[in-house]
This record gives sequence, structure tokens and C-alpha cells, in this order.
Amino acid sequence: MTHISDSSAAPELSFIEVGDSGAKRRIAVRKRTGEGPGVFWLGGFNSDMKGTKAQALDEWAAGQRRACVRFDYSGHGESSGSFADGTIGQWHEESLRVFDTFCEGPQIVVGSSMGGWMALLLARALAKRGKAVSRATLKGLVLIAPAPDFTEDLMWKGFSQEIRDEIMTKGVWHRPSDYGEAYPITRNLIEEGRNHLLLGGTIDVGCPVRILQGAQDPDVPWRHAFALTHCLPSDDVVLTLVQDGDHRLSRPQDIARMLGAVSELAAA
Repeated sequence: MTHISDSSAAPELSFIEVGDSGAKRRIAVRKRTGEGPGVFWLGGFNSDMKGTKAQALDEWAAGQRRACVRFDYSGHGESSGSFADGTIGQWHEESLRVFDTFCEGPQIVVGSSMGGWMALLLARALAKRGKAVSRATLKGLVLIAPAPDFTEDLMWKGFSQEIRDEIMTKGVWHRPSDYGEAYPITRNLIEEGRNHLLLGGTIDVGCPVRILQGAQDPDVPWRHAFALTHCLPSDDVVLTLVQDGDHRLSRPQDIARMLGAVSELAAA
């Protein structure tokens, strides 16, 4: 593992290699040391750890003297790889590896959009292998516009036949974005994503869950968040519907809600 000096207020940048020898990805991580419970950030699809919510969480952790870990998936931000080569399985593998390597003790996992799917997959993986194996445990999940199964339910099922045909024949379709340039949706992303679908069954995360969802979200409809709550058997699941909220939920009042949820779980 190598370290690079960072003159900014951000924690030092570290890199960790994930994957088999033939397909290793160099994953960029920033870890803020501090007391527990720590916080672990899981970003969204085509996002990075320098986003508004991720930085706000890190600044909050600094003020609270809490540990905070955030990173970029392969093909995102400061990590290696091409975004078009990424899959749900790869990004889940990276999430679990960073969690195991950099986190210790009870953690509050905060996942935004695709990061909500990653958080649920992480919780399931930890539950399957048992607490004795892990240095870190889950104290709670804060999910912001969570998008489990989005490759199937929110992409594939919503695409026109013309778009589906292009993905199947050419292997990729470039989706227009309201947030920047068009980005690739690959056949591999869609097909591999089917190995990690969660909705329709029980997701036993073993900890409290707080969900923040915008009612005006054009990317992840609020009904998707409601469907998720029905899959969570825990009694301690709270869904907050922000009536005028969009997908990003990055306004000051939205950030305050996120930090409020984290603070509540940290104090529990």
C-alpha cells in the first residue's frame, strides 16, 4: 500500500489493490482517524468521494473527532480503471475489501444511490460470514435515494426496445445525463448485475436503517424506496420522504438530514 502526501485538509490519500492478478484495480481511499462509531461512505454510480455529501460527512466526522473512510470505485475519481469496465460485482468486492482493511469497530455505513445497493450487499456479506471474522461491524445504515437492483429495475426494464437492442448488439449504449456528459451502460453491467439483485426477498442487515428519499427524484422513484422497506425485516427502519427533494439531496437542508440520521445512529 502506498501513501501520497495531501496538503489540503483532506486525510492522506492511500491506494489498495483489489482483484485477481490479471484484473487488479488500484483503489483510492481517504481515511480520517478518530473515535468510534466510525462512518463509511459508499458513493453513487459515476460519482466520486469528492462529492458534496461525501465531503460534508468527512467534515462532520472531523468536527466530531470520528473516524471516516471514503473511497472511489474502480473507474471512478482517483481510482484506476475504465468506468465502462465496471460491474456491480467488482464494485461490491472493492467496497468489502476497503471496509475490511480500513475500518475497525462499529461503523455507520452511508450509501447514496448505487451506494445504497453497495451498503445492502456489504451488510449481507458481513452477516453471512459472521462477526468473528471482521474487525469492523455494522451499527447502522443511512441510505440516501437508495437504488438496489437499479441496473434491472430502473434501467433495463425502463429502456425502449431500441436501446435494449443497441446494448445487446453493440455491447454499450451511451446514456444522456443531466449531470454532465453521456455515460456508457454496458451489456456486461446489466447482465452481471443480475447476480446481485436484492428486492423481492428478505434483506436481513442486522442493524437500524434510515432512508432519505426525495419525492421529486427522477432517477430513483420514491416507490423504489418503499419497496425496499418491505424487504427489511428489522423493526428499526425509518423512511423520510422529502417532498421537494431531488435525486442528489445535496442542498444544505438535505445534508442536515443526512448528518442528523448519522448522529442519531452514532449516539444509539
